[in-house]
Amino acid sequence: MANELSGREGFGQALLELGKENKRVVALCADLAESVKVHHFAEQYPERYFQIGIAEQDMIGTAAGMALSDLVPFATTYAVFAAQRANEQIRLAVCYNQANVKIAVSHAGLTVGEDGATHQALEDIASMRAMPNMTVIVPADAEEAYHATKASAEMYGPVYLRLGRTPVPVITNGSEEFKIGKARKLRNGKDATIIACGIMVEQALIASEKLEMEGISVSVINMHTIKPIDKEIVIEEAKRTGCIVTAEEHSVIGGLGGAVSEVLSENYPVPIIKVGTKDTFGESGPPNELLEKYKLTSKDIVEATKKSMTMKKEVVFEK
Repeated sequence: MANELSGREGFGQALLELGKENKRVVALCADLAESVKVHHFAEQYPERYFQIGIAEQDMIGTAAGMALSDLVPFATTYAVFAAQRANEQIRLAVCYNQANVKIAVSHAGLTVGEDGATHQALEDIASMRAMPNMTVIVPADAEEAYHATKASAEMYGPVYLRLGRTPVPVITNGSEEFKIGKARKLRNGKDATIIACGIMVEQALIASEKLEMEGISVSVINMHTIKPIDKEIVIEEAKRTGCIVTAEEHSVIGGLGGAVSEVLSENYPVPIIKVGTKDTFGESGPPNELLEKYKLTSKDIVEATKKSMTMKKEVVFEK
């Protein structure tokens, strides 16, 4: 793949290939075909493409019916529309019925940019991971989005696949095999652990390089699956480094940080600092400027890591 691509592009390529590999794969869209990169599938397999229009609830209900008829539907829209407009249908038609629907959403997080707060989903991970039977995946880049799409088609059950709009560097080339529910360890360190998802994985790697220049050794974990979360690696890293930082393009309430905190509190409590949006909506602006304003950069991860290490030294736990 190219050096910089959006997650939605990796999804679009994988979906096109799935159309050839599996005749049961169908795609549905709520009037956003090019934006969610499903238009190539539509051109190649028009008989298996369904343009529902601006009716997200209808799309999810239709997808659930198709799934219960032994098809493998990919329902596509923006993250904010899935989490808000179609929430009830996802909960009842898909999750309650354990329907084999793959909900692939683009335009997640602050990097939607100039579209502004109305289109920047910052609470969708929290909403989706709270639903019984739902699997939640947040790929780091286009390469991982490609493999996550393929893996989603292979597993049975509801999947929420969260994709970005803005092109980002491809950083997962050469990584270990993609497995749903199994995190990828990108760097090994001894002083602290940074657990990130989505585009924040790249920022975590940049932060780790900056910290290394200061003599601080950190692990970087790509937690692409938020649910089911890889509890084993969270506990292992907590025991090994003694402090955790999470980084996500999402609210610190209920997302990756919340999921990791739950694992730690029930298994091996250590200091944890969460990098993400702080109970706020976004605003219109260039993606990079928004990330900086809302403190979702490598600089913010560096500061959080140092703070977590200070907390580690100040608190003594009886294990």
